[in-house]
Amino acid sequence: MIQYRHCVTFLAPLHPAARPLGGLAAEVSPRRIHLSPPHLTGREAAALQAVLDSGWVAPAGPAIPAFEAAIGAVTGFTQVLATASGTAALHLAFRVLDIAPGDEVWAPGFTFVATIAPAVQMGAVPRFLDVDAGSWTLDPDLLRRELRAAARRGRLPRAVVAVDIYGQAAELDAILAACGHWGVPVVSDSAEGLGATIRGRHAGRGALLATLSFNGNKIVTAGGGGALASDDPVLIGRARHLASHAKDPAPHYQHSATGHAYGLSSLLAAVGRVQLADLAPRVAARRAIFARYAAGLADLPGLSFMPEAPWGMATRWLTALLVDPVRFGTDREALRESLDAAGVESRPVWKPLPLQPIFRDAPAAGGTVAEALFARGLCLPSGTGMEAGDQDRVITAIRDACRA
Repeated sequence: MIQYRHCVTFLAPLHPAARPLGGLAAEVSPRRIHLSPPHLTGREAAALQAVLDSGWVAPAGPAIPAFEAAIGAVTGFTQVLATASGTAALHLAFRVLDIAPGDEVWAPGFTFVATIAPAVQMGAVPRFLDVDAGSWTLDPDLLRRELRAAARRGRLPRAVVAVDIYGQAAELDAILAACGHWGVPVVSDSAEGLGATIRGRHAGRGALLATLSFNGNKIVTAGGGGALASDDPVLIGRARHLASHAKDPAPHYQHSATGHAYGLSSLLAAVGRVQLADLAPRVAARRAIFARYAAGLADLPGLSFMPEAPWGMATRWLTALLVDPVRFGTDREALRESLDAAGVESRPVWKPLPLQPIFRDAPAAGGTVAEALFARGLCLPSGTGMEAGDQDRVITAIRDACRA
């Protein structure tokens, strides 16, 4: 099992020769449908072979700037640094913002732990804000109120992290306006937002820094890796220096600061570049998958889907729904278990960070929306390689679980 950025798993299908013994039942068991497995284009092998033939397999060589340029072309960012992971990109963002021990960093509570973990590991104090029920992303009205209260206390945050959720871009314009009034920089955690738009521009555009993920479960994957993006060449230059152990320009190894081994392998860069060329059709495919779920389950009581915010286009990276246990006849967890028994992987939506043991004492504002989403929310298989018959199996399993 592979589990990494943003907590979605996939398993490689067994080779026929590696199927478990168990007689006819094992042979006829339906193939398990996974949440968001990697979807290969068929061009990855040639790209990998080209890199192997070139000899550039380390975090160096022409494949990396080519991948960075491709990311910039897709997103509109003028400055891009490919990194070993999306979490590494977030760490570098906090480093170049000079986050220091005791600084407050604010983020929505409805997200994966990697959004805030690097800042906490640097000694920052997290503060979690609730999300808006109409978008599942950071509530700008709550943010404005909390910033005003923080200014009165004389303790504004050192940074605010906006987070794109399940392929939906946060309301970045309102967040930027609220933070800009107080001079607070905004980082966009767009690990789940690649391909999404906000008022015609790519998710994350406008933030001082934005981070992306190319983990195996994402809409575009390199098998791992991430990126830090900005329109500020100074910030990305600093991040690039830190990402290569902060080596000073000298013929010998000299360091005036400590850095990290956060460079991306040329092999992964080559895969990511091939995958990135298919971003638009993959967004269309995920949205079509969502539409088929919505149509196939429309007549069932007690189910509702994650709304699409009016300010942009969501990719529907994962189709997420809410289960009303009274109207549907069973709760979210029972539905998940029924799907699992039918050979279908599903996953509860994010458990809010204020409910996590590590953050039980962290300050928070609101939280009732995020807690309600967690209590009722479930993510359904949404991989772009999923066939119509697979999706029919998922829909049938959900219908069979309805006890209304």
